[in-house]
Amino acid sequence: MSIKRALISVSNKEGILPFAKQLESQGVEIISTGGTSRVLSEGGVNVVGISEVTGFPEILDGRVKTLHPYIHSGLLAMRDNEEHLSQLDDHHITPIDLVVVNLYPFKETVEKPDTSFEDAIENIDIGGPTMLRAAAKNHKHVTVVTDPEDYDNVLEEWKEQGGVGEETRQRLAAKVFRHTASYDALIANYLTEQTGELYPETYTVTYEKKQDLRYGENPHQDAAFYREPIGPMSSIANAIQLHGKELSYNNINDAEAALALVKEFSQPAAVAVKHMNPCGVGIGENIYDAYAKAYEADPVSIFGGIIAVNREIDAETAHKLREIFLEIIIAPTFTQEALDILTEKKNLRLLTISLDEEKPQERSQITSIHGGALFQEEDRKGFLDADIRVVTDRDPTEQEWQDLKLAWKVVKHVKSNAILLAKDDRTIGVGAGQMNRVGSANIAIEQAGETAAGSALGSDAFFPMKDTVETAGEAGISAIIQPGGSIRDEESIEKANELGIAMVFTGMRHFKH
Repeated sequence: MSIKRALISVSNKEGILPFAKQLESQGVEIISTGGTSRVLSEGGVNVVGISEVTGFPEILDGRVKTLHPYIHSGLLAMRDNEEHLSQLDDHHITPIDLVVVNLYPFKETVEKPDTSFEDAIENIDIGGPTMLRAAAKNHKHVTVVTDPEDYDNVLEEWKEQGGVGEETRQRLAAKVFRHTASYDALIANYLTEQTGELYPETYTVTYEKKQDLRYGENPHQDAAFYREPIGPMSSIANAIQLHGKELSYNNINDAEAALALVKEFSQPAAVAVKHMNPCGVGIGENIYDAYAKAYEADPVSIFGGIIAVNREIDAETAHKLREIFLEIIIAPTFTQEALDILTEKKNLRLLTISLDEEKPQERSQITSIHGGALFQEEDRKGFLDADIRVVTDRDPTEQEWQDLKLAWKVVKHVKSNAILLAKDDRTIGVGAGQMNRVGSANIAIEQAGETAAGSALGSDAFFPMKDTVETAGEAGISAIIQPGGSIRDEESIEKANELGIAMVFTGMRHFKH
């Protein structure tokens, strides 16, 4: 498809002047609007103003300029339809062969923390999407470009072939509709958030590709990594990778699990994750102490794991981390000495992520299923949100309370059915994803071994019967925290009293499937 007339109207002026000059050098007439017209004219390009084409001035502060039959007839006329061409002749309308448009910066506007609602509304583009959609619909006859990355490819093909091919026009049209759909999704979600409506009748999401992945969960599965256009900075999607191999699909999932757990802590904390379950968690006076405890929690499972910490990593901690094979280390910052030590390992991935989330947004968690999706509020509830009450004759000791709080924070992040043992500021046993609760308890106790005696047990959901309390008592566990709510709670309470175990109910469960 040859190009004789082009309409250019862009918010992103990157590369537009040399592109327009190339068009002009090939004899293309250029129509333009407002700020784009000024940039092109000042750059020496001969431009026909939009008002010269329509015979009507731009009005309402530029809100109305391209919404005119002389523009849209030129975009939508089918060149192989004699009736269309006859109507263009009757009304003295010249076809438009190329449209170069990108939209008002709505995303960039609402990303600014001080943006007012009025500013956001003013940055909703009307004429731009309309022109893009019209040109993309008629891509059989019109070439449409919305991404500056495509300027060179269009020019090259046009010069080599004397026109832009059908395959390219179709590819560009598809890109346009993805672009306008994403643009509208951002606007719809922004306005919906303003109304406070959590689950509207339709829900449209949009993501930007961050990278292609070598493969998915397994080598035979294709995969890619996308991120939200306006997402939280304290997320894996917005991490800065300082060193190491490219992240894999499984790395990203595990890193997300580690990050979510380390955010639970205000004191120095270190988290080790394997297959999206914590295998070791430690808290301490400093990050070295916290990591040492996380390592001691399970020195076998931590091998090849993901580590997340909530303080800067210094040289001493880096030396300790370097002793074993790890996939990823996540931290807010690394000292230069720590980086020098850790980057000696060529493949070790080092990520920095801001943990200073100003105010956590109320966000929906989306889980895809075949043919649909499940939406729910993120589980942000913690110990302070629970209805804490001691239900046994014996209250926990001060140390037991500390261990119970740690167990409750961590068990929330373990796959259900989940049982977790904590003692002396670290986890010592994790039972994850079993089909019955006592099975998870047995796994956690076996892992803890002799250290189970005097530890605290956390359960993500209630005990359906007293067998888990009996198992805990046999291992010497001294305190239990669980939601309660079973019709047989009294049996568990009686057994705890009999065994001298302090038991706390939270009134809140933390299933994680």
